[in-house]
Amino acid sequence: MNKSAKKDVYEAPDYYLLDELLSEEHKLIRSSARDWVKKEVSPIIEDFAQRAEFPKQLIKGLGEIGAFGPTIPVEYGGAGLDYTAYGIIMQELERGDSGIRSTASVQGSLVMYPIYAYGSEEQRKKYLPKLATGEMMGCFGLTEPDHGSNPGGMVTNIKDNGSHYILNGAKMWISNAPFADIAVVWAKDESGKIRGMVVERGMEGFTTPETHNKWSLRASATGELVFDNVKIPKENIFPGVSGLKGPLGCLNQARYGIAWGALGAAMDCYDTALRYAKERIQFGKPIGGFQLQQKKLAEMITEITKGQLLVWRLGALKSESRATAEQISMAKRNSVEIALDIARNARQMLGGMGITGEYSIMRHMMNLESVVTYEGTHDIHLLITGMDVTGLNAFK
Repeated sequence: MNKSAKKDVYEAPDYYLLDELLSEEHKLIRSSARDWVKKEVSPIIEDFAQRAEFPKQLIKGLGEIGAFGPTIPVEYGGAGLDYTAYGIIMQELERGDSGIRSTASVQGSLVMYPIYAYGSEEQRKKYLPKLATGEMMGCFGLTEPDHGSNPGGMVTNIKDNGSHYILNGAKMWISNAPFADIAVVWAKDESGKIRGMVVERGMEGFTTPETHNKWSLRASATGELVFDNVKIPKENIFPGVSGLKGPLGCLNQARYGIAWGALGAAMDCYDTALRYAKERIQFGKPIGGFQLQQKKLAEMITEITKGQLLVWRLGALKSESRATAEQISMAKRNSVEIALDIARNARQMLGGMGITGEYSIMRHMMNLESVVTYEGTHDIHLLITGMDVTGLNAFK
């Protein structure tokens, strides 16, 4: 295993003293996640990203720091934490790498959450405790080759066959698919209603081919889910939901985590650029002393601070079950947009060094190109906000 000799010296920016708004428990959770990322993720992530390989040895540690389903109640193996704690963990993970945060997001928001919210008591007891520790890993099948932003057009379907259902179809761009033990899958029944279910690896006709040649999220495993007359036991269907409400409820959870996570990537790029600007000498002084570089840094820290205030407030609303899907959309889009801008400006500040693996910036920039697309594209989130403020639907 190639471990980088370069020490992770990251310090999180906190220009508006937001730490004063966090509880002691929040800070403790953050420091354990941050220490774990510095010790376990930073030294190896560049090597795994270069080789386009997911570091499976991190799964156990992700479970130990509570990154899998932190808001799930303790009785099902979760930590029973509030949404600010969940956001903080996602921020620390994505500060390390978006692909590692994606793995945790999928497990917690897209697999554990629907089983908890929509599943039967038997399903909760069977799957959640093992998913919480990482002993079992999951993935989420909604997006199809021809249906991304419009999931209601899905063609994956289930037919009642008496004692069981028969599932046919395919899902694409699925994080964790190549190694997942279970998949939470959404399909249309004969009446055209969308139903959720748990599909287990080993079921005949269920395969998960890996997606190769990605320039983004290279340290995350992506694949397809292919269903060829897969027999689904009736007890694997979620009893508690039907229609698009089910998968969209999951996406709200995931988008919330991304709103915090993408800020983590932005903070890492800013921290790297600030450090470099103080050390890199040109024309007889540190480049941080030149006006153009100060302008870049000032704009970065301003946008990060605005983003931090936005997600902190969103976390408080989410913990009180008052956050709307539209508020979550705004935060997801804003965090990813500023993270991309900050990554690009930070890359320029580092000059040629900015494209090398010695620094994290170029990896963050490539990863964020996926984050800006998945869980609702930038444009779709703009239209969600637009529809919310005008009351007029621009989707149709």
